[in-house]
Amino acid sequence: MSTTRQELLAHFDGLLQPERFKDYGPNGLQVEGRGEIRRIVSGVTASRALIEAAIEAQADAIFVHHGLFWRGMDGRITGWLKERIRLLLAHDINLFAYHLPLDAHPQWGNNAQLGVQLGLEGQATFGEQNLGWMAAAEFADAAALGRHVQQALGRTPVCVGGERLRPIHPIRRIAWCTGGAQGFFEAAIAAGADAFITGEISEPQAHLARETGVAFLAAGHHATERYGAPALAGQVALELGLEHRFIEIDNPA
Repeated sequence: MSTTRQELLAHFDGLLQPERFKDYGPNGLQVEGRGEIRRIVSGVTASRALIEAAIEAQADAIFVHHGLFWRGMDGRITGWLKERIRLLLAHDINLFAYHLPLDAHPQWGNNAQLGVQLGLEGQATFGEQNLGWMAAAEFADAAALGRHVQQALGRTPVCVGGERLRPIHPIRRIAWCTGGAQGFFEAAIAAGADAFITGEISEPQAHLARETGVAFLAAGHHATERYGAPALAGQVALELGLEHRFIEIDNPA
């Protein structure tokens, strides 16, 4: 079976509602390719490696979380950006990218799917544009939570804080937001979290974690955001009768 580019875009937009978000770049169709779509490749980032893998897989469309264009970019099509766009145009492949809308989707989004991976039943409750999620949990302490995250994601997280004035502090409420959401930490603390999980940690959050006793776990930007794109693209492909394949491009960040 196949569909048109416009029908596929309408399905993505209908699920993700990009008009609801103030974002850092354009959501939706970023590079126009062929009009008929049979096969979708999903991935985290529109890197050259993913584009080349999609070409090998004979994809008609690529669906990603991190697209090619961001607010504040230089705007000139040179170097690495020129090469990525050249490959897409040469092979007539459509590129669809959704950033915050994909983080936020209540079932297929990055935060929802990270919750599934971690076995947490939560919902969006805090932070900028209500992107942060919270769930009840039962972990003996931050170290136990860290081991659980490592097992679930296959990556050892950076874990700071969680001790307060006692060597053992149980974790009863976990907040999370995938990717580079370290700036949500204070909102998570205010919302009553015992621990916060995201992709990255910056210098100020280490001090806040130690001073407040709320554990901060940085489990990797890529590692926390590799579940939403295949979940949502897979769902749309199922609805439209298209082929879908997720291609993992490893990233240590």
